[in-house]
Amino acid sequence: MILDCQNISKSFGADEILKNISFHINKNEKAALIGINGAGKSTLLKIIMREISADEGTVVLSKDAAVGYLAQYQNISGAHTILEEVLSSKEDLIQMEQKLRDMETQMTCLSGEELNSLLEKYNRLHHEFELRDGYAYRSEVTGIIRGLGFSEEDFNRPVSQLSGGQKTRVFLGKLLVSKPDLLILDEPTNHLDMSSIAWLENFLSNYKGSVLIVSHDRYFLDRIVTKVVELSQHKSCVFSGNYSDYAVKKAAVREAQLKAWQNQQQEIRHQEEVIAKLKSFNREKSIKRAESREKMLDKIKRLEKPAEEQDDMKIRLNPSVTSGNDVLAVEDLAKSFGNNQLFSGISFEIKRGERVALIGDNGTGKTTMLKIINEMLPFDTGRITLGTNVHIGYYDQEHQELCEEKTLFEEISDTAPNLNNTQVRNILASFLFTNDDVFKRIGDLSGGEKGRVSLAKLMLSKANLLILDEPTNHLDIISKEILEDALNRYTGTALFVSHDRYFINKTATRILDLTQKTIVQYIGNYDYYLEKHDILMQTLKHSADIPAKEGKNESQKEEWMQKKAKQASERKRAAELKKAEDAIAENEKRLEELNEALNDEEIATNSARLSEIHNETVLVSEQLDKLYELWEKLASDSES
Repeated sequence: MILDCQNISKSFGADEILKNISFHINKNEKAALIGINGAGKSTLLKIIMREISADEGTVVLSKDAAVGYLAQYQNISGAHTILEEVLSSKEDLIQMEQKLRDMETQMTCLSGEELNSLLEKYNRLHHEFELRDGYAYRSEVTGIIRGLGFSEEDFNRPVSQLSGGQKTRVFLGKLLVSKPDLLILDEPTNHLDMSSIAWLENFLSNYKGSVLIVSHDRYFLDRIVTKVVELSQHKSCVFSGNYSDYAVKKAAVREAQLKAWQNQQQEIRHQEEVIAKLKSFNREKSIKRAESREKMLDKIKRLEKPAEEQDDMKIRLNPSVTSGNDVLAVEDLAKSFGNNQLFSGISFEIKRGERVALIGDNGTGKTTMLKIINEMLPFDTGRITLGTNVHIGYYDQEHQELCEEKTLFEEISDTAPNLNNTQVRNILASFLFTNDDVFKRIGDLSGGEKGRVSLAKLMLSKANLLILDEPTNHLDIISKEILEDALNRYTGTALFVSHDRYFINKTATRILDLTQKTIVQYIGNYDYYLEKHDILMQTLKHSADIPAKEGKNESQKEEWMQKKAKQASERKRAAELKKAEDAIAENEKRLEELNEALNDEEIATNSARLSEIHNETVLVSEQLDKLYELWEKLASDSES
């Protein structure tokens, strides 16, 4: 066991957050900590990390266990570049490497007993360096930085110039490089695109240590965790399995609890009726019997009614009119910002009743395309056609459609002036805004609260084409599931951008992948996309490699020639990479032979032979360093 939490309780004033929370994490176990917003997940992590103290209970970490903690927001400062900052997690290996180089330099000036003594120290240190993958740490660091979504051009960017989300990614990179015994990650996917999330999934799935994750990304949790710790109503409950297993078991547990509560309520009502009837007879024996039953009823331990969190927020999306069958047609759409062309030649159609997910890496132009369709941005070339009776409802991830100076009450009243005060309050209450909350300024709300106000406005719009930009951002898991249910019951049409793969999987009937400045279509949900992605991308690549035929213009021919030249260059690079790998293997084998020779008793007494072996060891080590640098450069060229 690496972490044991027993009876953790925490209140802030009169506000009880956690009550008798107990769970444990075993070595190499991967667990999720889930719950609605405000359930106390981040508070519990801070208690585990001893950033704040619990009112009651104990947190026990395994002796000498190294813990790495990623909070939701990280502020890294200093003059380091991204590469330098992440490399700093390998400072001990960097120092060891430098010490080896210094010892190699010293050897050239020594002989006899001094040389033998230094060689012995060198061999011990070199052995430890190899055991800790010293020759691979730079490749490991650059691989992690790339995996988290940074390009090679970003490596030398100063950390001080990065956004908050980019700094969080850099800090996550440092944690992954340091390989602690226990990784505690609070919303690690918040600032990652889909490719980076998939990379992180693979990394954590193969991670040798233990992991505790707070995340609203259910697809991510399904791929990684084998245990779920749920915080609900200030208490904890532990379920084995991934998120989907938890959802099934949670529903079964709640159903059993509800049934037990209903049975008890029925029995209580029955006893109360019998007691009332006995008393109505107004005879001494019947009154005594009634009193006896009352005493038995008082001793019953009353079960609490299971909380029905699914009913807290209510979304009903109903279009006011039915659109024609042809809802949206996009033809040859192109958009650039200066010299940066986001996409060109984009064409697709959307029919009534479809729920279409637009996916792609960060920076490919997904949000731009939604804004173009919603006439918030101009396009360069192409045509956009809306069908008959199509009315758009737009959900903006930045919530720019909300007025920061208005109160919640004013925002809803202005959206639907036909509603009276009671109706406005009822709408806001269905999105968890009650009492004086309705008079809060929009500008004072959190991201999740603004998201709920935007959803309320969307519900009131009665639109029959919903255009949604990251609708699940800042929503907790239960709110996401409520939105999924509302969208699946929606009789209109939806086009949405989302990084939430579980949400896409549950709602999308078709996926448009914005990649390589064009659209690739998948007729299915996210699981279908994963199944067909590699096949379709190979087809797309093959099509792009076909030479220009008669009738193609000169620019197309030139593009084909460039592709062929690039392919030739890649074949050459692959050959050089293979050659470098063979040379590394040969030199490593020779270095191993030299190290074995140093342990030979006959050679140990031959100072001349020892000197020869030492000199060759230095030469082979230097050659290996050059080969490693060459291999790393060739490998980097392949990844870029």
